[in-house]
Amino acid sequence: MNNKPVMSLSLDLDNQWTYMKTHGNPEWESLPSYLDIAVPRILEFLKQRNIKITFFVVGQDAVLEKNRDALGQLHAAGHEIANHSFHHEPWLHLYSLEKLDTELARAEDAIESATGVRVKGFRGPGFSLSTSTLNVLQKRDYEYDATSFPNILNPLARAYFFSKSQLSDEEKKQRKALFGTFSDAKRPVKPYRWSLDEGPLLELPVTTMPLFKVPIHFSYLVYLASYSSVAAKLYTSLATSMCRVTGTEPSLLLHPLDFMGVEDNTGLEFFPAMSMPVEKKLELMDGFFARLQKSFRPVPMSEHIKLIKAQENLNQYPAVFAHEKAVVA
Repeated sequence: MNNKPVMSLSLDLDNQWTYMKTHGNPEWESLPSYLDIAVPRILEFLKQRNIKITFFVVGQDAVLEKNRDALGQLHAAGHEIANHSFHHEPWLHLYSLEKLDTELARAEDAIESATGVRVKGFRGPGFSLSTSTLNVLQKRDYEYDATSFPNILNPLARAYFFSKSQLSDEEKKQRKALFGTFSDAKRPVKPYRWSLDEGPLLELPVTTMPLFKVPIHFSYLVYLASYSSVAAKLYTSLATSMCRVTGTEPSLLLHPLDFMGVEDNTGLEFFPAMSMPVEKKLELMDGFFARLQKSFRPVPMSEHIKLIKAQENLNQYPAVFAHEKAVVA
């Protein structure tokens, strides 16, 4: 019997057009896709390690015939499927309740049509989260939200992204909560429950390094390795040790670009480490997985959620967000 603590793994299946849209590139409207390249590569990487994870799928991708084969492979390979919104707009927290309900419903139907799965988990695009979103998730009988990203570097990441973008001042204002705010870093690293009017909702945050609240998701590790592979390895070891010492069973995040490189010609050169060859990235990813798997047993989020739900002492927190000042009609 494997007595290791678990680490849940999830991958936000952000497509080529979603990055372009957030970045302000008008060419996103043609909905370019690299899923046919990325998905088989990701699935092969996971298969070699006998790992099942959770894929957060965008509804707009699920309705396109050109993506159905790639998305169908996810469930066929035994992975969990969850909701990453329909339009993938990182200003989801500005939506009205009615618009949020429609957004989630469209994504649910599209994802079920493409994969055969009725989703029960959600992560907001760009870590966009609001009281309204949580209330709609609860109304729609979701088991968990996985949007919270308690990272003190969120404002710096947003500033870097804006500096590389083609966004107007108005578009930057619309995206001012992209990746989360500094106040979000005050939220817990461990799972907790949101206190809502109709009862609690489970939150499984994207884990950041306990105490220090700095990112430990794989894109960040690859980014560090683009400067120093030794530093990235030491950083990964420190993060693993901090999780073990604090009793944190991490929920770690992947992206398709962790498995793609300069030769894939994605047009996403602004994204960190996209000048790196695919072979080098896969080598780095293999090393990160090896280090983490020495201490943790990788599982999809649904299995992690079952273990969390068995705990009776989870803290509850009010669903209050500093950025909730206006809604989109």
